Amino acid sequence: MSATTHSDSPQEAADPPSPFNGRGVLHRGVLVLNRQWMAIHVCTVRRALSLVFQDLARVVTEDYRAYDFEAWRDFSMTTPDGVPHVRTPNFSLRTPQVIVLSRYSRVPPRRVRFNRRNIFLRDAFTCQYCEARPPHGDLTIDHVVPRSRGGASSWDNVVVACMNCNTRKGGLTLEEAAMKLVARPKAPHWLACLHFTAGPTERAVWKRFLDGAI
Repeated sequence: MSATTHSDSPQEAADPPSPFNGRGVLHRGVLVLNRQWMAIHVCTVRRALSLVFQDLARVVTEDYRAYDFEAWRDFSMTTPDGVPHVRTPNFSLRTPQVIVLSRYSRVPPRRVRFNRRNIFLRDAFTCQYCEARPPHGDLTIDHVVPRSRGGASSWDNVVVACMNCNTRKGGLTLEEAAMKLVARPKAPHWLACLHFTAGPTERAVWKRFLDGAI
């Protein structure tokens, strides 16, 4: 099996033609580690298997073992029922949860852009006063310390709020409105604002390699 040209970028770029197909599972998230085993990115299962197939990465299991493509194919032969997998015309592969890049050593910038979309993602589209989860169109952004009182538009002073709570609080402080926050707002972990999410199984495995909670 020959490898194609090596790339030194962890970002998801245009993939070469891939023999892998599996509909929904191909778009699930896979945690990407650099060569020093530091978490730096999340890509799709399709991209992860493509990198492993090209010998640009190895699959990492929860017991910290690393597998190249052929070893992962052999390991996948023991896939128990209920474990997500990808079928090809000739064999099946377990869907990886973590991969480690073979050559990329850098750590890309992890600063999360302060914008409306990322505020909603940080707060999981949940009102930070009453914990309601109304339709997204019924959610607003509230300044904990009102702007009329000098409150800044920053990670530690804005939260997602439902319309009812936003109306109730208005231009008051928390004390004046007799309201409490579910959690103190802060800048989110870089992983929280990516397009990919982790299910319970992935979350347990990813936490072994992350420098903060997800």
